[in-house]
Amino acid sequence: MMLQAFVTMNGMATSPFVLLVLAFAGAYLGMRVVEVVPFTRRIIERREAQFAERD
Repeated sequence: MMLQAFVTMNGMATSPFVLLVLAFAGAYLGMRVVEVVPFTRRIIERREAQFAERD
């Protein structure tokens, strides 16, 4: 039963459609995590302030 699960997951992991869905999901979740984590939010705010000073 475990072997069958691994074979099924391997078949799905090699499918380009599944990989595209996983890539989009990972990009979305990564974007959300960056907005939520306070440390990364401060870095983004500093960069935006630097760009605003240059203009």
